[in-house]
Amino acid sequence: MPFPEQIGSTISSAASRTFNFVVVSNRLPVDRVERGDGGAWQHSPGGLVTALEPVMSSNDGAWVGWPGIADRDFESFESDGAWLVPIRLSEQEVAEYYEGFSNDTLWPLYHDVIAQPSYHREWWESYVEVNRRFAEAAASVAAEKATVWVQDYQLQLVPAMLRELRDDLTIGFFNHIPFPAYGIYSQLPWRRQIVEGLLGADVIGFQRNADAGNFARAVRRILGYSAKGTIIEVPETDDEGRARVRTVIARHFPISIDASGYEKLANDPGVQERARQIRHELGDPKFVMLGVDRLDYTKGIGHRIKAFGELLAEGRLSGEDAILVQVASPSRERVETYRQLRDEIELAVGRINGDYSTIGHQAISYLHHSYPREEMVALFLAADVMLVTALRDGMNLVAKEYVASRVDEDGVLVLSEFAGAADELKSALLINPHDIDGLKDAIMTAVRMPKRDRAMRMRALRRRVIEHDVARWSNTFLEVLGRTQPADAPAVATTDE
Repeated sequence: MPFPEQIGSTISSAASRTFNFVVVSNRLPVDRVERGDGGAWQHSPGGLVTALEPVMSSNDGAWVGWPGIADRDFESFESDGAWLVPIRLSEQEVAEYYEGFSNDTLWPLYHDVIAQPSYHREWWESYVEVNRRFAEAAASVAAEKATVWVQDYQLQLVPAMLRELRDDLTIGFFNHIPFPAYGIYSQLPWRRQIVEGLLGADVIGFQRNADAGNFARAVRRILGYSAKGTIIEVPETDDEGRARVRTVIARHFPISIDASGYEKLANDPGVQERARQIRHELGDPKFVMLGVDRLDYTKGIGHRIKAFGELLAEGRLSGEDAILVQVASPSRERVETYRQLRDEIELAVGRINGDYSTIGHQAISYLHHSYPREEMVALFLAADVMLVTALRDGMNLVAKEYVASRVDEDGVLVLSEFAGAADELKSALLINPHDIDGLKDAIMTAVRMPKRDRAMRMRALRRRVIEHDVARWSNTFLEVLGRTQPADAPAVATTDE
């Protein structure tokens, strides 16, 4: 198959190196930090990086992604046992492909139209062009019969483009966000092209079984292909023009976290002391409730603030006894919908604090920051009740992080049934976040729950999270993908090997 001769300076420099395992994602596992001496690469602490780093080092792999800075060319380089291939994006492409089509078209559509998606043809054209650039980059560094694993909704066209360039490759795709029901998905003007792009993969992974089912229904409705259970039959023609059928597996692989890493931090005496210090700084209230989210309209932050405010207004909770700590990490601040959301949340927090705070005690401690993992684990240990009230979420790893951190087998998780984590964490208090009265009742159940019941629920939650950690997720996906490889293809070593 043809290889691109050059894609900027990044790919030409790596042309002589090929790899048996290639990851393709929107971002590299490192961030570029500009400094006075010219800048440096800094490790990115994201969950996907944690999941794939051991696999990359076991397989001498390559990672294709954008370095996070527009209009800059960077040479490929080695980092922590992986070969990193930076992809150049222009400022206009960041605005149209990333902020536009990915985050103002696909994101709201795939999250059940909580916010209205925007449809612009120029955004779509940029999405196609950038996806093609990623596909060509991956094709250029993939060895013969290599395995390529494409990540997430920003790159849904890459599997088919990559198959067209290199039909010798084994291709996996994992969708980290929900895949919507057909009635919603059908609104997308480019619904056919996205489905065809995904079907270029040999295995397509989703967070929930329902997401895989939604995708299979879209395939049947749009393309008319056979899609039974987890098997989709894709009709093709071979090089001689003869008809054949290629089998694609579409099923759920719920992602998880590095549970042992959170346990280790939670057992650290310094982190435990910090948890006690946090409660003291908050005024040593009887009940600390915690929300930790990216500032996004899918997270239901406003719903939990409303419920908490009503409990204070009704006297079911006392402003002296209870506090809600809301960590809202900055997110997509150049997108107007997100700027409006921040204003709405901060206005609601201000009103409740004005009504129910005292001189020495805030009703809501609102923190518009990101925090290092050690501080987050201390917060998890300090919180009596964890509120995860997502209106729609592919998984929600914060719920699992809270559970993994509770080595004391205490604390209560209140979890939205619309988060993928609800399929696994059934011992949580499951709620419908749109039902404010039901959410309020769940909060009261949580704060009144006897210690014995809290411990019983938390033990069950912890068993699930520890047994189904992020290594198990990546291993399971790669094992299923490996079964689709030709017998003579190089095997991908999982982290258990």
